Amino acid sequence: MRPIIKTALNGLVLPFLVLLLFFTPSAFAADGLNSGDTAWILISSGLVLFMMIPGLAMFYGGLVAKKNVLSVYVQCFAITAVVTVIWTVIGYSLAFDTVGMAAGECGIHAFIGGTSKFFLRGVTPESLSGSIPELVFFIFQLTFAIITPGLIIGAFAERMKFSAMILFSAFWVILVYFPVAHMVWGGKGSFFGDMGVLDFAGGIVVHITAGVAALAAAIAVGKRKGYPAPTVPHNMTMTLTGTAMLWVGWFGFNGGSALAANGQAAMAVVVTQISPCVAALTWIAIEWIRVGRPSALGLATGAIAGLAAITPASGTVGPLGAVVIGLVSGVLANIAATWAKYRLGFDDALDVVSVHGVGGFVGIVLVSFFASSVLGGSVEGLDMGKQLGVQLFAAVSVIVYCAVVSFVLLKIIGAVVGLRVNDEEEVQGLDISDHGEAGYDL
Repeated sequence: MRPIIKTALNGLVLPFLVLLLFFTPSAFAADGLNSGDTAWILISSGLVLFMMIPGLAMFYGGLVAKKNVLSVYVQCFAITAVVTVIWTVIGYSLAFDTVGMAAGECGIHAFIGGTSKFFLRGVTPESLSGSIPELVFFIFQLTFAIITPGLIIGAFAERMKFSAMILFSAFWVILVYFPVAHMVWGGKGSFFGDMGVLDFAGGIVVHITAGVAALAAAIAVGKRKGYPAPTVPHNMTMTLTGTAMLWVGWFGFNGGSALAANGQAAMAVVVTQISPCVAALTWIAIEWIRVGRPSALGLATGAIAGLAAITPASGTVGPLGAVVIGLVSGVLANIAATWAKYRLGFDDALDVVSVHGVGGFVGIVLVSFFASSVLGGSVEGLDMGKQLGVQLFAAVSVIVYCAVVSFVLLKIIGAVVGLRVNDEEEVQGLDISDHGEAGYDL
């Protein structure tokens, strides 16, 4: 019996030592690298990229006419490629290089990063950003830079030239996205960061910038033929599938923004589930009252509005905040999409302004209150009035900056290559006129 026990004990020694090696605090803290955090942000990066390709492509693709579905897919994939190259060459450095920055100084680096990381110079597999490899931080932030201009294409769907779309997306991320990302997320010495703005995962950086640029593009490109008669979505099943992909991917979008596998990430995921559910139910309840039945389109649109609204607040609010943010965003986005845009007379084809612009703004405002521990948030002693002032100043400043730069950029591109396809090409559809291919062989 004793040899058997001895053999069994010897067999347990090695596994036990391995467990000690991997689960002692010193192992996790070695060189500052945390394998759990690293794994979570790698997964989150994949989830956010999945939101763009194929999630957003399917969501938008189902909403347009059949003759334009392929063009939407191509635009999403082309933006992914273009932004990846720009981000690698200059974008990551302009957004997150902190060389020369110091808290309290209001030099150029308060508004834009440095150039020391062009072409990822100095970023190696051993480089760390907090508890994760810097390359993981690079790829996670890249996915945000990709999806932001991707959101904008919904505003000018079915009528902008492919060449104009590529030029606009490329220069827009350089002139708008990179500076705004740096001012908000650039750390000590960044303009809005030093003010204490609360934008956990991109209410200002992603949704407000995309919504404002979408408005500028809708105005600059002009209305679709036959407006205000709405384009009937050609495949709502595709749109709902895209909605599901966006919804699930948003767990990485918001949860990953904690940059760690911790309680903040867990709460971010929880509120990211609550808000879109409330917003979707709110939207279809409004439809039910107004027209007598809920629609699949309303359910999908409401859910995305709730997701956009919870984005800036997801790291600091609790379940109560998520419910209120979902409710308010569902109501206001619905009003914007079904009434306000027609009264104002702009053709935002797929409601980017209403869903992302309005939704993002709702989240930026309401986080001023619901981040407070008094209302179930995580910020102790929050001065709600002061925080609201900071949030509004940052949001309005970015709105003005983004509107001016986007409109000027569109005018320049329009003068150089033209913004809009001609009438014949619009009637024919962009699948054939831009790409010589059809989305369906029917």
